[in-house]
Amino acid sequence: MVKGVKNGPSPQWLQDRLVAIGLRPINILVDITNYITFDQGRPLHVFDADKVHGNLVVRRGKTGEKIDGLNAKSYDVDDTVCVIADDNGVESLGGILGGEPSGCTEETVNVLIESALWDEDDIAATGRKLGVNTDARYRFERGVDPDYMMPGLEYATRMVLDLCGGEPSEAIRTGDIPDSTNIIDFPYSEIRRLSGIDLTPAEANVTLKALGFWISGSGDTVKVAAPSWRPDIEGKADLVEEVTRIVGLDRVPSTPLPRLGTVAKTVLTPSQIRRNKARRALAARGFNESVTWSFIPKEHAVLFGGGNETLALANPISPEMSDMRPSLLPGLFMAAQRNADRGYGDVALFEIGQVFESDAPEGQKIVAAGVRRGTAKMSGSGRHWSGTSAAVDVFDAKADAEAALAAIGAPVDKLQVFTDAPDTFHPGRSGCLKLGPKNTLAVFGEVHPRILQKMDIEGPLVAFEIHLDALPQPKAKAGRSKGSLNASDLMPVRRDFAFLVDRAVTADKILKAARGADKNLIEDMTLFDIYEGTGIPEGQKSIAIDVVLQPRKKTLTDEEIDAVAKKVIANVEKATGGTLRG
Repeated sequence: MVKGVKNGPSPQWLQDRLVAIGLRPINILVDITNYITFDQGRPLHVFDADKVHGNLVVRRGKTGEKIDGLNAKSYDVDDTVCVIADDNGVESLGGILGGEPSGCTEETVNVLIESALWDEDDIAATGRKLGVNTDARYRFERGVDPDYMMPGLEYATRMVLDLCGGEPSEAIRTGDIPDSTNIIDFPYSEIRRLSGIDLTPAEANVTLKALGFWISGSGDTVKVAAPSWRPDIEGKADLVEEVTRIVGLDRVPSTPLPRLGTVAKTVLTPSQIRRNKARRALAARGFNESVTWSFIPKEHAVLFGGGNETLALANPISPEMSDMRPSLLPGLFMAAQRNADRGYGDVALFEIGQVFESDAPEGQKIVAAGVRRGTAKMSGSGRHWSGTSAAVDVFDAKADAEAALAAIGAPVDKLQVFTDAPDTFHPGRSGCLKLGPKNTLAVFGEVHPRILQKMDIEGPLVAFEIHLDALPQPKAKAGRSKGSLNASDLMPVRRDFAFLVDRAVTADKILKAARGADKNLIEDMTLFDIYEGTGIPEGQKSIAIDVVLQPRKKTLTDEEIDAVAKKVIANVEKATGGTLRG
């Protein structure tokens, strides 16, 4: 206790030093505690003794109690929080934050100075629970010098007397200061063994003593005591680290690893290999890789199927980073718009990273996503003397998704196109690539105008998202040799078919039915025409496909070609109800 102090603005030298490290001067008593926190690494707290009612007691909080902190915020405490309280209730969060009711002002006359030791784990748990970060918490949860508790109190008292005057009482100490003595048996040979540096015992001793270590004994092994302010020193390896960092890493010799003489086995996991292949494929298609935040605003998370309370951050950096992302697309959309705002409207961006469906381990998925904006087609973008490029469309996004899937080993020729894409995309201008009716590998399409409007983004914008985890794992090969070359020196045969089908029938259904006619002979199949209009009955359309037959052993006869053609027609008629157009 110091009675009869005269508080007020700090002297200019003290204010200048606090301002230089980014702190705002308040008054002498408070500035002294801030100064010693940074100068000596000893957090302190000062109470206005006249505002304390009864005795100050260190105890656990009680459910229902609260504290109005010096940071102008209120906190609810419970029985897991260590507090300092008087007869009126909580006056301070122990080792973290003082309370407004007992804070020192320029009217303070009698002041109580507190210098304490707090349990590191308890301080960290309380800080995380209440979401409060202070300079005191930062130091206490990492460990402060226990032997400087009383000298720190005397140092603070001397500054108060020098700057504010007053009459001090005797210091009162409660509890025992923990023994910080840590004596380590240190063989000098450890320096050579762990770091490779040849160092004499004399050089090692000079370095350790300069860092505050005490050394006793002689010979090849000595006893070393770590200073009280170094709780991180636990064993002889820590001593080697201290010596190495001071004498310099440039003295560590470079020793090449021995050659094994064999080809190393693959160390990457299948998931890592897929990511690398997808990254290369997208970069080859003109995309630039982006790395966006895993945190997005809640309103954006809701637009993309997220917004789950379990994925909301308890202590976000800012309101724009409040939720874990359910999709990579929001970050890519905003990145594309930022580029457009700076004059680079024709951009193609992709990212490979995690998305979060829940807070469970299986709720984290690996996804590859890409965005094209403006005229950023693979063939080129922007204006050109030969003509202006068209805007990106759904087929650009579909081609990108299929190229990435092919690169990671997906059976692209077996994928089916469905129209049940998420409402993030424009209906009728989007789709899903599925391996079977339930396993969705990718979604693609033009972005819905509603999403563009709510995110304040200008189009045109197309995107795709590939679920890398949904692709089945590749089957293990019996050997390391490649399969036989499946090539033919015979000329392929092409046949065109045009079918009249209902307008609701999708082209994919026709292609799938035709492909099943003869899987051995049919090499490729392409949709090349869709027609509605004159000569076509109302409610129907004409879909034309090009079928490529590739013989393997001998040239096909007309009879064999006709047999395959009839089977193609029969399969399509059975699957779609359509007829061959005359």
